[in-house]
Amino acid sequence: MENIYKIEGSVFKNPPSEYSDKTVFPDFQNQLEIFKNLLKRQVKDGNGITYYKFGDGDYFFLKKEGVGSAKPGNRALSKKYWRINHKEFKEGSKKNHFYLCEIIKSNKNYFNEIFKKNFDFPAEFVYGLTSNRWLTNTFSGKIGIIGAKEKLELIRNLLEHEIYKDYLGLDQFLDYIEIPQKFACDDINNLRKKVSAQLKNSKSEVFLYGIGHVKSGLSYLFPEYKKAVYLDIGSGVDALAGIIDKQRPYFGNWKNYKLNDDSFYRNIDYLNFNFDGSETILS
Repeated sequence: MENIYKIEGSVFKNPPSEYSDKTVFPDFQNQLEIFKNLLKRQVKDGNGITYYKFGDGDYFFLKKEGVGSAKPGNRALSKKYWRINHKEFKEGSKKNHFYLCEIIKSNKNYFNEIFKKNFDFPAEFVYGLTSNRWLTNTFSGKIGIIGAKEKLELIRNLLEHEIYKDYLGLDQFLDYIEIPQKFACDDINNLRKKVSAQLKNSKSEVFLYGIGHVKSGLSYLFPEYKKAVYLDIGSGVDALAGIIDKQRPYFGNWKNYKLNDDSFYRNIDYLNFNFDGSETILS
């Protein structure tokens, strides 16, 4: 892996070949600093901004192809595509302010096919800045989180422990905005009402979110519900919940903290993760 693709304080295990080629994204480090400064300025100015992180699963969902999490019955929706208003998602995905995409060739091609333009920043930035806790340290006292109810419950309970507060560099998330863990795309209009009601009373100036494919029909509306900066960190929410697979990009040295009560984990929808004995158990 070339040094230009490294993000301080994080580790990328087994990176694809693109990360051994400096010419794939030679401006990586400069763009990383631009991204960090832009985020800080947007939060300071109180902007209403959405960042949408695009991945291969989003491509399959937007193309109505039943692959992985986009397959009806797996994670995003329980219904067949013809039973939802898929147009709401396809159009909504194109209404965000900034777009993130991994620099690997397949994802860039997928992005260009869907959006007919270049992405604004590499998605690697949000992985690395979550993993090295730059985001939680930088915006401590201003930050909320949006994600699956079950995973937010893990995060709430982990943050009852001082060791985890110290690890993340914050005392608390100001707001926990809940969405269904599975089949959130089944009824987008009802979900919009529920999220709007939660955000209306929120206090955060910046939100980290990881909500799967439902973001395509929802994230662009966030600033209408509550003016803030909304940053899509995807599976980074799983890291904050202590259940990230360390093979995922830039999470190779992440420390998964685990509650000493297995009941919290019975209904978790894992993303290719199994407890392997390397977790730090909190008593």
